Amino acid sequence: LFDGEDLSQWTGLGRDSIPRGHWQIEDGVLRKVETGEVPRAADGQPLEGGDIMTKKTYRNFELKLEWKASEAGNSGIKYNVSDSLSTAHEPVYAALGFEYQLLDDERHPDSEEPSHRSAALYDLIAPGEQKSLNPAGEWNRARLVFRGPRGEHWLNGEKVLEYDLTSARFDSLFAASKYADTEGFRTRRAGHIVLQDHTTDFWFRNIKIRELPPPGTTAEAE
Repeated sequence: LFDGEDLSQWTGLGRDSIPRGHWQIEDGVLRKVETGEVPRAADGQPLEGGDIMTKKTYRNFELKLEWKASEAGNSGIKYNVSDSLSTAHEPVYAALGFEYQLLDDERHPDSEEPSHRSAALYDLIAPGEQKSLNPAGEWNRARLVFRGPRGEHWLNGEKVLEYDLTSARFDSLFAASKYADTEGFRTRRAGHIVLQDHTTDFWFRNIKIRELPPPGTTAEAE
């Protein structure tokens, strides 16, 4: 999805191009450029932000990438995202979808909530307490598997959480989350992958995706 040279497989969420000034490529690395003090929604997302999404949608996949946070940095990998659903809600340039949270856990205040820490399924499931997170300024490896109703989040080679959309556990977690009243959020099963603009500097590289067959057709992804 990103080979260090161009963003031909991406576009701006709610836009027809990459939002100018928000993203740039530096020495083979994709940088989310800090945008400073800007108007924000109640959850901190910029009202005129610059989330970018894949042009293609994905249903069953394995995603791998490397990421690096700035001090007190905040971003996320969102998936199962609908462009039309996202732009129908404020802020219109911020994706609505499941989120693999990316955060400087040591310095960002969002880490006070366990389900808002790095590698969490944001506002739904906290990562395991034994996760290994490299600090701001150092690279981390994210792996995300989404196949059928099941999802897994991995951080630096270790699985930190898993979930099943059809389970009673997920029912109760979803009902208590910020997404509970968003019609269509949970029932859709194919969508774009998004890199989040949360105003702070953030870096990404080696973004790769592998489409998987539906569950039951071959062995589960390892």
